[in-house]
Amino acid sequence: MKIGKAIQDAMNDQIHKELESAYGYLAMSAYFSNHNYPGAASWMRIQSKEEVGHATKFIDFMEDRGGTVVFRALSAPPVEFVSPLAAFEAAVEQEGLVSSSIYRLYELAAREKDYAAQALLQWFITEQVEEEKASRQIVDTLRLIGANTSGLYMFDRELGRRGQGG
Repeated sequence: MKIGKAIQDAMNDQIHKELESAYGYLAMSAYFSNHNYPGAASWMRIQSKEEVGHATKFIDFMEDRGGTVVFRALSAPPVEFVSPLAAFEAAVEQEGLVSSSIYRLYELAAREKDYAAQALLQWFITEQVEEEKASRQIVDTLRLIGANTSGLYMFDRELGRRGQGG
């Protein structure tokens, strides 16, 4: 069954949100790289790639259902933060916004009785729980570390292990 217009429009909005998230994480990666936090830069780069993957999952779904994908211009993300903590707090906020958007999209799919969209969105709901948890845990750790430069150094190394089995 062809995708309905309301779901198509909402998924196009979600694709845009996922790509804006990816763009934001790339900017955070550059910030961390410029401030000599290679582990956090790598973590954010991987996060950006995941967000592109999320957008692609929506694009594939829409194409499979005969929908039309529409791309819009991306807004320039912030490129400076007052601290590593502030950057990761922005990531937590971003993940919360994406989660809220996914929930609204799921509610629409339920109202429209689009069961295929609901099945896809169930995967995203589970993924967002993991995304929010990961970024929240980093914020909590950074708050514990505070201004301890040795702690920041060690934690940055820990963040760099993401994607390497760590």
